[in-house]
Amino acid sequence: MRRVQWFEIHDQPWFPTFLRDQVTDALQFILQLGNVYWPITARLQQAVEKLGARRVLDVCSGAGGPWLTLYKALDRQESPPVLITLSDKYPNASAFRGAQSLSNNKIQFHAASVNVTDVPADLEGFRTVFNSFHHFAPGEARAILLDAVNRRQGIGIFEVPGRHATTLTLTLLMPVVDLLVTPVMRPFRWSRLFWTYLIPVVPLVLLHDGIVSCLRVYSPSELVGLTEHLSNSNGYEWEIGEERGGLLPITYLIGCPRRREPVRAAS
Repeated sequence: MRRVQWFEIHDQPWFPTFLRDQVTDALQFILQLGNVYWPITARLQQAVEKLGARRVLDVCSGAGGPWLTLYKALDRQESPPVLITLSDKYPNASAFRGAQSLSNNKIQFHAASVNVTDVPADLEGFRTVFNSFHHFAPGEARAILLDAVNRRQGIGIFEVPGRHATTLTLTLLMPVVDLLVTPVMRPFRWSRLFWTYLIPVVPLVLLHDGIVSCLRVYSPSELVGLTEHLSNSNGYEWEIGEERGGLLPITYLIGCPRRREPVRAAS
């Protein structure tokens, strides 16, 4: 099945912010409920430690992504803590503040809009992109990678959506799961019930955007193509593949700048 470039509703500028926040809240709650990202924890931790990074900048964070679970894996008592900063083009400030509170300030956030193809110079750290890289057409996707390379920042991209029968089948169940879990989502909001049950915008957007996400996600071979012009000449190492240790395969791309060897004086 070839990749298709379609649109997701909650990405559109015309989609109301309060509904976008409800969609990203629901998506995060469901993914966190299944703890789907635990299989890539070791890869992420290894990459961050390899670079000696003390900061992680999560871009396209939505409602915070998997960081309420993953930050604990990077919080080693024998070393200084790794600070996580959430950011997004459309920041979900309420969800970001909740993540900051629940993590005892181990997770922070950037309140202003962030263009992932041109990240502000003051936002340093190992970059992570969870479940969002497929939103970008190939030209934009290359620009995201090139921006990390130009700033000599590591980057890790992790995608649960995929062009697999199992993933597509489970995606069709997302609206059903949303209907079941909405009453227990916190903080409780009457508006969440209204836009889930009375006018079911949230479950319908989850269904549409979930299917589109699966159809336009980049395969490992397509990710290789995106990094071909960013390899040896730029001093970067790329690790690309699928992690199949959990319920769903997770496509990953991890890029790290090679350490520059010190220049030795001739003897």
